[in-house]
Amino acid sequence: MNSDLIIVGGGLNGPALALAAAQVGLSSTVIDSLPVDTREDLDFDGRSYALAQSSKRMLAALGLWGDLAQNAQEMTEIKVSDGRVGDASVFLGLHFDSAEIEEGPMGYMLEDRYLRRALLAAMEAEPRVTHRAGETVVAQDCDIHLATVSLASGETLSARLLIGADGRSSGTCARAGIRRTGWSYGQTALVCAIAHEKPHGGVAHQLFLPPGPLAILPLTGNRSSIVWSEKDAQARAVNALPEEEYLQVLRPRFGDFLGDISLAGQRYAYPLNLTLANSFVAPRMALIGDAAHGMHPIAGQGLNAGLRDVAALAHVIAHAVRRGEDFASPLVLERYQSWRRWDTASLAAATDLFNRLFSNDSSLLRLGRDLGMAVIGSMPGLRRGFIREAAGLTGDLPDLMRK
Repeated sequence: MNSDLIIVGGGLNGPALALAAAQVGLSSTVIDSLPVDTREDLDFDGRSYALAQSSKRMLAALGLWGDLAQNAQEMTEIKVSDGRVGDASVFLGLHFDSAEIEEGPMGYMLEDRYLRRALLAAMEAEPRVTHRAGETVVAQDCDIHLATVSLASGETLSARLLIGADGRSSGTCARAGIRRTGWSYGQTALVCAIAHEKPHGGVAHQLFLPPGPLAILPLTGNRSSIVWSEKDAQARAVNALPEEEYLQVLRPRFGDFLGDISLAGQRYAYPLNLTLANSFVAPRMALIGDAAHGMHPIAGQGLNAGLRDVAALAHVIAHAVRRGEDFASPLVLERYQSWRRWDTASLAAATDLFNRLFSNDSSLLRLGRDLGMAVIGSMPGLRRGFIREAAGLTGDLPDLMRK
């Protein structure tokens, strides 16, 4: 046996689980299809993540937040607007303020380059973690005793538990014979970072436009991250435009409340879909992150949901180890599945509903949703509940996400 865990996927969730497992004395082999120099690239490519307060707690528990904090931007407020093209600066919706809860900011924006490098450095420093970069898994087999994988290089590795952290098109999931449920939204997310003249004040904006939502999320300095959804054909056309023409399409949607804007970093486009694994576990195998569930980015909860998987799986494994149980047994893995499947299915259903409700220009639906936002905004208790939900502070929190 090469290690206690084999983790397929070297992005963010896989390394986080390896570090969490190391805290209870378990060894992990992280198989990463990308080479180390690609992961270590410090150039800003425009990708950033909205980390809930609970995710920040987890990164702190793993010993990572001290170095990450200097590059993280607090999100102190969220403004939700039901807008049309051309009135992006008008606020006609909900206002959530971190001052209404005791735990601090609802979340933090952090660039991918900093989080990725912090995880790499922590794996390199942890003797219980072996990072196999530039390797791919071509076959796997799990029996009552061991999980075994075959690499493209011809090598075979074995462990007590196999983890699929290899994204929405998870080979680990497919090789286990687990089917997926989902559909395409007919939308594509355009992702970039922008520089702007005026300070954002730590305020995040979620603007609902007829083709799809537009999120404006504060980064350090006078910069913001943009996640902009359009119908597929329009998104392809926009993404193919030169930089200045791209900005000309974005500006009327964005508005001028932050002054003039310019691109900072690369542009990305990826199709939006919902995909849920019909099971998160199989014999001596578990799925985490997008390998288990991929959903619409409308609430910015993709990485947070993945980190919550990591924390929940680490929790059940740690408690099983302390009780002397086989942490890869069906009984233990079912605890993880029962904990996470309902939460992720509920979140997926909510993001799906919000996207369908708001991605249209129906005057009747507009009236109904605006009235609904007005009701929520007028009820402090309900509004506070939404703030705590956005901060990831509701429900049964795993050990790593508690103070």
